[in-house]
Amino acid sequence: MSGQFEATAEINRPVEEVFAFLAEGTNDPKFSPRVQTISKTPEGPTVVGTVFTSTVKDAGMKSGRKFRITELEAPHRVRWSEISKNSVTADEGGYDLESTGPGTTKVRIFNVLEGHGIGKLLVGLALSAARKDAPAFGQRIKTAVEAS
Repeated sequence: MSGQFEATAEINRPVEEVFAFLAEGTNDPKFSPRVQTISKTPEGPTVVGTVFTSTVKDAGMKSGRKFRITELEAPHRVRWSEISKNSVTADEGGYDLESTGPGTTKVRIFNVLEGHGIGKLLVGLALSAARKDAPAFGQRIKTAVEAS
């Protein structure tokens, strides 16, 4: 079983600034409390092939995650794929950004979650929790970008 969740936010910043903040990747802990630590390889600007390695905490359990940037079209599109082996992974995810006026940007984030092994039993719960949190997640992205 797999499924998708998504969130949107209207951010009071130009699309180029929003893209730069989100594409950096290491800003994730500023809006995602589940991300405990994150690093980027190689250092420098994010490009296709950049890998982000993080420690996340879900339902009280810590796990290691690795995501590879698969597509980057400044300032409108970022795509990633999880390359770590966990029971539930985000096989595909991304940001879509659209300028909605002078200094405002609409952001859509999505992840397609997939269960592996025992994760096939857990992915429904993970999706339910992610979908329930989606509006708050969008608001946390907005708050973090506007505070940067």
